[in-house]
Amino acid sequence: MSDTILDIRDLSIALHGEGPPLSAVDGVNFSVGRGEVFGLVGESGCGKSLCALAIAGLLQAPMAVSGGQILLEGRDLARLSAAEMRHLRGDKVSMIFQEPMTALNPLMTVGDQIGEMFVLHRGLGARAARMKAIEALEQVQVSSPERRINAYPHQLSGGMRQRVMIAIALACDPALLIADEPTTALDVTIQAEIVELVLELCRAKGTAVMMISHDLGLVARICNRVAVMYAGQIVEERGSTEIFTAPAHPYTRGLVDALPRLGRRLERGQEKLTEIGGVVPAIRDFPQGCRFAPRCPRVTAECRAARIPMTALTEEGRVRCLHHV
Repeated sequence: MSDTILDIRDLSIALHGEGPPLSAVDGVNFSVGRGEVFGLVGESGCGKSLCALAIAGLLQAPMAVSGGQILLEGRDLARLSAAEMRHLRGDKVSMIFQEPMTALNPLMTVGDQIGEMFVLHRGLGARAARMKAIEALEQVQVSSPERRINAYPHQLSGGMRQRVMIAIALACDPALLIADEPTTALDVTIQAEIVELVLELCRAKGTAVMMISHDLGLVARICNRVAVMYAGQIVEERGSTEIFTAPAHPYTRGLVDALPRLGRRLERGQEKLTEIGGVVPAIRDFPQGCRFAPRCPRVTAECRAARIPMTALTEEGRVRCLHHV
């Protein structure tokens, strides 16, 4: 991809314990272009958030990057020290978390938390940082920002707290914004409003967005390209239109078929929506071959024999399946 902001190459993340390390994320590859909205989807526990934390340098023991490269504008973040990552985090790469109440510091006013970004990354004094914090709150459409900067997180609603998180994340115009399920903790009435606000601000600033979600409807609507993860591996990556209208991997097909659709009537005798049988295997139980094999309707002995490589479908489309649709 031309003008690539983020290039993930063979990223692996291991869980370290008493025994041998267990591979939680295994050989993940994808890239995000400048100004692009890239989606990373999959069931809970598939490794989406681990990838995000690795990019932001926030993985904590017993998890650790065990291989590969995380290239942000050509610089390998996986090789940086903790001090170097602190300098980049919030400046070149920022993150919006699922639950702002646990991400924000309860002992600091929101104004101080936003202003801290300008002090650390732009070298501003306290007064100038306070003025920039007010401007940042105005950008995320917080009413009465001069008053709100003196509030503590618990004094704000969930939607307001998430707006503060967005203000912090975009304060220094990062090249990449990672949004990890940014609307999960919000009331459904304001989820779309928050997503549109993020996209509007990122378009204005030229910021690339990596959207992590299990909400396929949201991803289909806002993302240019989508990668689907299953059991620590990417199983399909394509343009959002193709991946939702003609999914190639059986797992992707199962996810798309399970989506409820307005106007779709259940057949007589069918009491439930389509579902994918079985469960995601635990890390220590990942199969030797295709990790989706125990749940796949198209499985053969060949699928179980050895690791399945990614196969090119188009110039930008790939799938990890021997019998893809």
